[in-house]
Amino acid sequence: MSKTIGYARVSNKAQATDRQITDLIAAGVRRDDLYADHGVSGARAHRPALDLALQALEEGDTLAITTLDRLGRSTANMLDLATEMRRRQINLRVLNLGGGDVDTGTPMGAMAFTVMAALAQMELDIKRERIIDSVSKRRAAGRDLGGRRSTFTTSQIENARRLIEGGESATQVAKDLAMSRATLYRRIATIEAQHWISAQG
Repeated sequence: MSKTIGYARVSNKAQATDRQITDLIAAGVRRDDLYADHGVSGARAHRPALDLALQALEEGDTLAITTLDRLGRSTANMLDLATEMRRRQINLRVLNLGGGDVDTGTPMGAMAFTVMAALAQMELDIKRERIIDSVSKRRAAGRDLGGRRSTFTTSQIENARRLIEGGESATQVAKDLAMSRATLYRRIATIEAQHWISAQG
């Protein structure tokens, strides 16, 4: 008999998975079939509880999550997971995807997931094009890009981080921004530290 396994994740240990777990139980997941990662970034390819959940799933079973980003922040990683699950004939149920409950075990659910995944990849490509276009305009205007901290806004650096998490080469993203990879990583680390300090306050 097929079963449904629920997975919840929060990136910060100070956060709680209570709401996700409540929603998963309300959707029919047994408490004994719930797995949760605490303080684990969605950018990581391997997460302890998710790995255990995937090991527990068998052909015909369903993995339930509240939102698609619980599987990770990287579009490439999410699609890899979905492809692997499809290969193993395991269904994916997202309680809130595009405002609705989507189950890839149904024809409409499978189509909706494919469309949403394609839109997510398109959004990633558009952001990358904007960054490249911004750099090209600066170069055309003869402005010194040089990788100085004042050259790029926080938003541009965060977009660059999202591109890397989405599977883009860090070297190529840094090159598009006309800075070294080390400088880009330093800028990303600085911004993440600022976010953390703000969250603590």
